[in-house]
Amino acid sequence: MRLYIGLLHYPVYNKNYQRIASAITNLDLHDLSRLAKTYDVKSFFVITPLEDQQRLAERILRHWSIGYGASYNRYRKEAIELITIVPSLDESLKEITKMEGEKPLLIATDASKQTEKSITYSSAAKIIDSERTVILIFGTAWGLDKEIINKADYVLEPIVGRSDYNHLSVRTAAAIILDRLTGRYPEH
Repeated sequence: MRLYIGLLHYPVYNKNYQRIASAITNLDLHDLSRLAKTYDVKSFFVITPLEDQQRLAERILRHWSIGYGASYNRYRKEAIELITIVPSLDESLKEITKMEGEKPLLIATDASKQTEKSITYSSAAKIIDSERTVILIFGTAWGLDKEIINKADYVLEPIVGRSDYNHLSVRTAAAIILDRLTGRYPEH
């Protein structure tokens, strides 16, 4: 499996659908890196152009990979080492292309209605299983800017719950999505 994930902090929307750069959260780094490790993702890209946010992420990574945290919790260290900090989505695509020898297929996630680029979970899972290099992009704040949606090869169908409420945290959405795309289940 040649699957990568990215957590995009710019360009994303705020609640008024204005383009912003969102802040990195410690919890996102910890939980998404553990999720990536659990589902055998090759690398987790934290994407932000803000230098102060890059430094914050680097400080968290150092603590858990070479600082006191590395000896305190080796499982966290293993997961946090999957993180690569980059200033842009394009930079993550370049890094993956360098590692894999091919440009990755870009699948964006979006909680809104389906578009002509929409792809089902089963179709996306088949692409991932085919050994095609894929990066799955998650948005922070109120979701990915339309620039990213337009750039994507596909947009994964939204998660639909039992109610009309549609505002999951990125950590929760990522867990559901990765489980649907790569989870292993015994036959019933």
